[in-house]
Amino acid sequence: MSEKISKADRLINRRIKKSRVGKRVTVKKAAECFFTYLGLIVLAFIFLFPVLWLVLAAFSESGSMYTFKGFFPSAYSFETFKNLFTDTKMYDYPRWFGNTMLVATCSAILGSLLVILTAYVVSRFRFPARKGIMKATMVLGMFPSFMAMTAVYLLMTQFDLINNLAGLVLIYAAGAPMGYLTQKGFFDTISNSMYEAARIDGANNLKVFIKITLPIAMPMIIYTLLTSFTWPWSDFILPKLLLKNRDMYTVAVGLMSLGDTEFARFAAGSVFIAVPIIILYFALTKYMVNGLTAGAVKE
Repeated sequence: MSEKISKADRLINRRIKKSRVGKRVTVKKAAECFFTYLGLIVLAFIFLFPVLWLVLAAFSESGSMYTFKGFFPSAYSFETFKNLFTDTKMYDYPRWFGNTMLVATCSAILGSLLVILTAYVVSRFRFPARKGIMKATMVLGMFPSFMAMTAVYLLMTQFDLINNLAGLVLIYAAGAPMGYLTQKGFFDTISNSMYEAARIDGANNLKVFIKITLPIAMPMIIYTLLTSFTWPWSDFILPKLLLKNRDMYTVAVGLMSLGDTEFARFAAGSVFIAVPIIILYFALTKYMVNGLTAGAVKE
């Protein structure tokens, strides 16, 4: 009888110890979660505060950054957004917006086509210089793009593409295939059996690419289009280098040409130029995630 009681006591003690350990683990996890979320909230506030300040500045009545009390304007008005699109005698924002949309759209279409073709060829075909090309593009990708600006300017001068939107499109599209590795990783995940079955049925390489690869690769294509669109949409260095006429400016260059007394107009233009990108990202988030996860594989 005493042995049974001692066994029961031992079982009870074990359960008590386990419950204490469990409570300690729970308290530890709760503390970790608390400090993790606290850190994330602080970081979110640090990144959100300048954005909030810019949005509020877009509604400034005075328009000058020197009339702000601290970080916020003294009075608010919708007049800045109205003037942004109506007062175009000196600062033609609608024209700049149209130039930016044209460059970004054409660059996205042409650049995405080149990226998809490059990634598909490197992924599916084996040729002598394949490994060398991959290594060379990885090494060249380590250097910042502005290092080649002098050479780019000289080339554009020789081809008479200075102050020409077509020159911007060509440069953006030509540089896009350098970032083909994510797309290549996606094509590496497609099973070879599908290609072999298509070739047995008599399909050539072009038919295989159009009929089989492109429908499967739709998330990656949309991801590529979106990333190819955002680069020229917000780029400043290259348009500033090549565009000299005020009517040919993109939004980034045009906004930087505004004076200090036009800070509210600058803020309003910055807020408005972000709207299309935000809409695209929210509409295509699913494809963005699918494209990134599908392309994040090793060969």
